[in-house]
Amino acid sequence: MLNTLLINYEEAVAVILFGIGFTMLLFQRNLIKKLIGMNIMDSGGFLFLASMGYIEGRKAPILADGVTGVHNYINPVPAGLVLTGIVVSVSVTAVMLALTVRLYSRYHTLNLDTIYVLTRQQTEER
Repeated sequence: MLNTLLINYEEAVAVILFGIGFTMLLFQRNLIKKLIGMNIMDSGGFLFLASMGYIEGRKAPILADGVTGVHNYINPVPAGLVLTGIVVSVSVTAVMLALTVRLYSRYHTLNLDTIYVLTRQQTEER
């Protein structure tokens, strides 16, 4: 068991990062902390994808020295997925930060429970 964990340490770290981020999303009430948890969770997913795409002893898929055999190169699709995921993650983070700023300017708090109570009070007043 320990030998397998030591060989696959990238995957173990990815699962731990994903778990930390998911736990932050579930248990934190502060919006900034939830956003940080979401980014940690994304990082775990990206690390897992990147580690699954790497194959020991193979090279990047750049044709060199006349070597054209598929068995000599790694698959470039996981790296492309990670890059695309990072771009999407940065965009989602930017939108979430903008929404967090708007919520703070309206309710003067980042606590989700307080925002919910204030929203319910405003709805009942109407």
